[in-house]
Amino acid sequence: MTIMPFHLAIPVDSLAKAREFYGQLLGCEQGRSTAQWIDWNFFGHQLVTHLVEHMPGRPEHNQVDSHEVPVPHFGVVLEWDTWQQLADQLSAANTAFIIEPYLRFKGQVGEQASMFFFDPAGNALEFKAFKDLNQLFAS
Repeated sequence: MTIMPFHLAIPVDSLAKAREFYGQLLGCEQGRSTAQWIDWNFFGHQLVTHLVEHMPGRPEHNQVDSHEVPVPHFGVVLEWDTWQQLADQLSAANTAFIIEPYLRFKGQVGEQASMFFFDPAGNALEFKAFKDLNQLFAS
């Protein structure tokens, strides 16, 4: 099976803040845009930030590993070193993490690094990395 990029459209209440967050902080390349939306190269996937007048309410939370995980959320799986560089970059930028960067399943099947934070519009994001990407779907 060929893995293809996904497409995700999310609401934002400011395209200027979206440019600062996705373009400058996360380093995503900006693609096409209008006065109502911006396409981003979100780590090889297409993310579209659509301007809305009113944002939906904040996400609910589920308990996972004694953390309050926001639902819904989205994100990507990065290479281990890329994830660490991003975690360092976000920490240096004083990002308010929902869940600070941490290691799950240390020494077990599916060992992974994870972190959660909100974009300026309140969309919850998770970034992950696996020591062994072959264990992405391991149980």
